[in-house]
Amino acid sequence: MKKITSFFIVLFSLVIFYNPVLGNDNEQHLIDFLSHKAIPLTVTADLDKIIDRAGQRQLVLLGESSHGTVEFYSLRVAITKRLISEKQFSFVAVEGDWSSIDRLNQYVKNMPSALKSAKEVLLSFDRWPEWMWKNYEIEQLAEWLREYNTDLPSDKKVGFHGMDVYGPWDAMDNLLVFTKKYLPLYHDEIQNKLQCFARYDRNEWAYAEAVSREGFSCQQGLIEVSNLLRTLVTTNNAFRDNEFFQAEQNALIVKNAEDYYRLAIGNNLTSWNSRVQHMWLSVKRLLYFYGTNSKGIVWAHNTHVGDSRATPMYSQGVVNIGSLSRYELGRWRVFVVGFSTNEGQVLAGNSWGSTVEKMQIPSGVKGSYEDILSKLKLHNFYLLFDHKDRKNPWLNQYRKHRAIGVVYNPKNDALDNYVPSILPQRYDAFIFIRYTNPLELIE
Repeated sequence: MKKITSFFIVLFSLVIFYNPVLGNDNEQHLIDFLSHKAIPLTVTADLDKIIDRAGQRQLVLLGESSHGTVEFYSLRVAITKRLISEKQFSFVAVEGDWSSIDRLNQYVKNMPSALKSAKEVLLSFDRWPEWMWKNYEIEQLAEWLREYNTDLPSDKKVGFHGMDVYGPWDAMDNLLVFTKKYLPLYHDEIQNKLQCFARYDRNEWAYAEAVSREGFSCQQGLIEVSNLLRTLVTTNNAFRDNEFFQAEQNALIVKNAEDYYRLAIGNNLTSWNSRVQHMWLSVKRLLYFYGTNSKGIVWAHNTHVGDSRATPMYSQGVVNIGSLSRYELGRWRVFVVGFSTNEGQVLAGNSWGSTVEKMQIPSGVKGSYEDILSKLKLHNFYLLFDHKDRKNPWLNQYRKHRAIGVVYNPKNDALDNYVPSILPQRYDAFIFIRYTNPLELIE
């Protein structure tokens, strides 16, 4: 994973040159303009305008400029609860493993196999970075969802799902449990096709390095497994049967994880796109699974939900959930909310798999959106963008926009952690919290 982390540091640094530093007069003009647009944010009711606009869409994408900031999580919880209770949204899809997060889905839907509490579920998560899920905000949302679902029929209960490509070994285990129980005639065939990948002893990077070194792959066999599951789902007309849906999703995770890790070992742009395509496919499958008129909420980093076409990354071939969903569903059916901060603290690691730390976030670099927005008089606020803003010359130019990952070095913040963006093109709404605090882990 160090290879992927360093690759995207390089990617971000490649596009820094797109960022002009505003002159004093121009900067003041922009500050004055944004001051008139800014909507104060102090209590949940202040989110009404976001809820009204977002509630009309089929898909709402909720971002974050770091994975370890409590205010981003608490605001996403508040928006999510209101979209579900007031606008009848059907599910939440998050940037997490399908198999791990499904334990939380079982809990919020009060399934027979569910654990006894949200805390017990979250404490069972063991893949780094654990703090993304083992925190009080996720626990609180899960308990609220379980209560909300209590009196709803099973086909109306709101779900909570992982959409990421990680966790192929758990997906493989779950798939084989399913085939042994429900598809015994196909179990041995599927197990044999999985064996090529399974023999790497639950180590994705050992597989990827072997592929790079020896020039072979397990791709074809895993494609065949996925195609077989699709055929069996179709034959049994089981598109919305939960067990079959889970099985097909697990087959897709194994197939797409192989693709992602095989590509990632070479630091190829296509590894990013492979992962993103899987996440977007997972969201589309959930929209179909939850039925006609279903509506979904997606939680992911700004780099995933903020339309990549509004960044120089797109010219390098980078897509994300924001660009794919707007392209396939239509811009009028997707609402994207970005988040950022000027300074504060965040949970992160100094390398992949390292101990999580509380780190100090330095003030935004000069000329960045974070720097400019910090000069407005309001403490916390949000901006709503419309078609006029997307034609405004003051807003429609690239400016630096903060992006902190699970791996972070504050000393290199100015170099590594900004993605040039055209804000009103990238998002429909943008929430700015002047000073943020780190998540707190449950124990």
